[in-house]
Amino acid sequence: MTAYQDEDGGADVISGINVTPLVDVTLVLLIIFMVTAQLIVERGISIESPKTASGSEVEGTLAVTIDRQRVLYVNGKTYSDPAAARRVIEDEVVENPELKAIISADTSVPHGDVMRAIDIVKLAGVTKFALKSDPLGEEEEEQR
Repeated sequence: MTAYQDEDGGADVISGINVTPLVDVTLVLLIIFMVTAQLIVERGISIESPKTASGSEVEGTLAVTIDRQRVLYVNGKTYSDPAAARRVIEDEVVENPELKAIISADTSVPHGDVMRAIDIVKLAGVTKFALKSDPLGEEEEEQR
């Protein structure tokens, strides 16, 4: 084993490496990636959300999205079968019983499709959900 000594000559032998700073940096990077991963998934699906004046920020751990082509996404993954999407959500509820869902749909999506998405979420056991909307711009607020 090679022991490294301090340049002063009279100092003690350095026999270990302190990994605490490395662990701290790694955990901070992990947290950053976890937070930004959810934002990347949501931005990857192109939808035009309805605009409302009364909406507020809500944080959820489950993203259910219906795009312009009426394709259903759960956390960024496409599901052509509503039953398969429901099973995935049920698995998420088992892991986290306090799961909150954010349901978003393009403005061109029929109301019935949005209601089916709400049904899927509720039947899977999610008790807390919100419908996503974008805030009105200043010009749009003045027109109302």
